[in-house]
Amino acid sequence: MSEVTNELMFGLLKRVHHEIGEARQDVSETKRELNVMRGHMVATQSDIHNVYGILARQDERLERIDRRLDLRELAEPKDLMSRNDIRSAAAL
Repeated sequence: MSEVTNELMFGLLKRVHHEIGEARQDVSETKRELNVMRGHMVATQSDIHNVYGILARQDERLERIDRRLDLRELAEPKDLMSRNDIRSAAAL
């Protein structure tokens, strides 16, 4: 078996130190990527929230339009009846 010298130990420690440094860089890069992904998720969530707000306003607007149309439809037959009454009275 070969002898373990201080030089061999120093070489191994240098390699381990280098690999730990690379591992730290990889972890730092992974953290940065996760933060970027988190930012994109927050932006997407905000966009979805805005879309829901727009849809709610459009839904309210459509409901108001439907109510107006229903009122108009209810008023039209009465209006037609009053116009026919006026015409028949004018014909007499």
